[in-house]
Amino acid sequence: MLIDFSSLSPLEAYRWLASTVTPRPIAWVSSQSPQGHNNLAPFSFFQVISDEPPTLMVNVNNRADGGLKDTLQNIQATGELVIQLVSFAQAEAMNASSVVLPLGVSEFEQCGIASQPSTRVRPLRVAGAPVAFECRVVEVQPYPRTQPNCHLIFAEVLLAHVDDAVLTEQGRIDPQRLDLIGRLGGSHYCRTQELLSLQRP
Repeated sequence: MLIDFSSLSPLEAYRWLASTVTPRPIAWVSSQSPQGHNNLAPFSFFQVISDEPPTLMVNVNNRADGGLKDTLQNIQATGELVIQLVSFAQAEAMNASSVVLPLGVSEFEQCGIASQPSTRVRPLRVAGAPVAFECRVVEVQPYPRTQPNCHLIFAEVLLAHVDDAVLTEQGRIDPQRLDLIGRLGGSHYCRTQELLSLQRP
């Protein structure tokens, strides 16, 4: 099969990309409006892009009507966010938080997701998340430059909260204890339980 992306609709292109570029890590992003309203939403167009400075990138698409999502508006206004990784145990809560709610209504409260204060930024953290990165926004880049339909958020990691339960006796991450989920196509996810180790040549 040969797929000519120039002939595809945006929805068709998304379906092909999202079902083939897998598994994708999930950024469970908490943010806060200038008025103090808390927001929580998952995004699977997410990756580490630099270790010096330590930087994560999250892609936030526009709403179907072209408007900006609450997450993006909050981040642009405050310059702060927390990026949580999603464990298998929190998969249902993460999925519930993808609901579209009226502006100012908190997914933490609406979905019954426990929270706790962050250390250096204002947005709340998800209680029980295996890893939570407190970040400051370095840059928000509309993409594409002409008629943007999404925004790339470059977030510098200030500090990370790592649950001791996911560490080995040597204080390193144990991927099986971390037990994250990854995004596949459609409504499918995977779990980081089956491991393959390869030694670099």
